[in-house]
Amino acid sequence: MAEPRFITTETLHDGTIARISLNRPDARNAQNRGLLVELDEALRRAEADDRVAVIILAGNGPSFSAGHDMGTQIAIDEELPGPAQHSTFRIDGGTAASHVERRTLQEWHYYFECTRRWRDLRKITIAQVHGNVISAGLMLMWACDLIVAAEDTTFADIVATRLGMPGVEYLAHPWEFGPRKAKELLLTGDSIDADEAYRLGMVAKVFPLDELAANTVAFAERIARRPAMARLLIKDSINGAVDAMGFQESLKHSFYLHQLGHAHWTALHDDKFPAAKPGPDIEGWRNAGPIRPSRRDEP
Repeated sequence: MAEPRFITTETLHDGTIARISLNRPDARNAQNRGLLVELDEALRRAEADDRVAVIILAGNGPSFSAGHDMGTQIAIDEELPGPAQHSTFRIDGGTAASHVERRTLQEWHYYFECTRRWRDLRKITIAQVHGNVISAGLMLMWACDLIVAAEDTTFADIVATRLGMPGVEYLAHPWEFGPRKAKELLLTGDSIDADEAYRLGMVAKVFPLDELAANTVAFAERIARRPAMARLLIKDSINGAVDAMGFQESLKHSFYLHQLGHAHWTALHDDKFPAAKPGPDIEGWRNAGPIRPSRRDEP
């Protein structure tokens, strides 16, 4: 097996804890296709390892993840035909003639379905987050059973304000933030901090940044001591309850509305660009200012 290029992996506590870290620190762990495929493979290896009880998902560098890779040279080369093209762009709808069909199938397999699969891994998973957790960074985090955050963490989804899109492909916002808060954060692009995320019940623990890694491992060690069947049945009981409330159908519905958003912009643009372009009602994502925090006393 080739050495991963975009992630790092390690085992801790006599092999009972696996830590997988996104490893594109210079790009703030923006998610290119190679990273997502490597992450999927690493999660499956940890799931298959009978010694592993808990999987920690972390990010190297200043942020957990800035979301989808929107234009680094690595991401461009992966998608376009040529020697550096990632093989997954030639399967799973990648060769379809229709722009809409191609994007729908590719995003189903590599953004949506993989995130749902990670949510249902047969191990307990903990997201260890810090810095910025933006847009698709939320998807990776929300696929985990528990979330532990550094005090400096900021959570936001800016795809509506900067790309004219109705949220990300795996739209768990109303379940994680609550319906009205989800509308506010999507319509404004504003952020919440770790303390607000804790108050909402989205985050389980908040630690100083320099204590985050050690305390996340300690938290994982506590959980790893529970019997394996108890861990699994607790996970499935809670996930099953949320699914019975309509979570899975909500995800599918929102995914196809996301594709409708892409189709809308593809039809409007002569170059078939699948999202809004900078203008009077859209901030250019490359040069937009800092994300504003959501505050109760500011419009």
